[in-house]
Amino acid sequence: MSQSKPSFTLGIEEEYLLVDRDSRDVASDPPQEIFEECESRAGAGLVEHELLRSQIEVDTRVCHSVAEAREDLARLRRLTSDVAARYGLAPIAASTHPFADWHMQQRTDGSRFQLIARDMRSLSRRNLICGMHVHIGIEDDDLRVELMNQFTHYLPLLLALSTSSPFWRGGNTGLKSYRLTVFDGFPRTGLPERFTNYADYKHNIGILKRAGVISDATFIWWDLRISARFPTLESRIADMCTRLDDAASIAALTQCILHYLYRMHRQGKRCRVYPRFLINQNRWHAMRYGCDGGLVDFDNARIVPVAELLSETVEKVSIDAEALGCMVELEHSLQIPRQGTSAHLQIDCYKRALRQGKSPANALHDVVDWLITETVRDL
Repeated sequence: MSQSKPSFTLGIEEEYLLVDRDSRDVASDPPQEIFEECESRAGAGLVEHELLRSQIEVDTRVCHSVAEAREDLARLRRLTSDVAARYGLAPIAASTHPFADWHMQQRTDGSRFQLIARDMRSLSRRNLICGMHVHIGIEDDDLRVELMNQFTHYLPLLLALSTSSPFWRGGNTGLKSYRLTVFDGFPRTGLPERFTNYADYKHNIGILKRAGVISDATFIWWDLRISARFPTLESRIADMCTRLDDAASIAALTQCILHYLYRMHRQGKRCRVYPRFLINQNRWHAMRYGCDGGLVDFDNARIVPVAELLSETVEKVSIDAEALGCMVELEHSLQIPRQGTSAHLQIDCYKRALRQGKSPANALHDVVDWLITETVRDL
């Protein structure tokens, strides 16, 4: 109980796909000038390349509130859109493209990306997916491990509220988050391992480093991980949120739940840690159904609607939201099951176009147009 209180600062990473406004397909080889101008105008280190050249990543600064992080993301989305537009391109905030073919993608140059490509082979080119990562400042090493162990069973809820990848290579997959079926092909993904303390974590990471399997802990890609670069816990399970207000809500939920777990920790109360076997079942439910199929209440062995589970969670962490100043963003999350995630709205857009007599290909074009518009709406 000797740890000082974490800062609970936050940072958000968003990954966008760059699409051609005419063909609506991804731009497999966008001009390098887009990245250079975005980085120059955004600030050093806030705009980056990703594994594939059709992707662009933006990072907020270290923020002291969710509202500040939302403002940063709005600025970065607007900037990326404005610069890309001059080249006939647009960013879309979605975890998969409705019809792009991963076989056509080109890898980004750079030693890290070359290493991934050499190790993963075709899996690296298939990784035409984007995600949202939320960093929460927790400076004490052992506390980060303790909170990682306890936070894991909330991960499926965050995924259920953020799904945006129902299509893959022109087909409706029947899943609300197809992204994770792709990413799970990589090693060291999925739910995080559990460790007794930070020394235990470092020992196990050290085994892989000494064996030459990984060069550092940035090659650990769990849904929730201890950041290798910052004194943060990094939640990585969320799909990209097309609507900015939804992204802010996911960040608020993440921050508030961790604050709640810390508050319980300070009171000597340790929240129950459930078997990964059970949590994985809820992870699959979130992938398959998003907000529609409910999640398993492990204590009562029954399926609970996501809206009900979310309402209980929001009520539980409302004290923490007040302390962190993010009640507005937290309460917005309650609207997501009613309004639908991006996955729901993409499917609605597609079906509406088909009812209007459009071909499946043109209906998918409508989905891309919707994504372009919604990515920069309400900025």
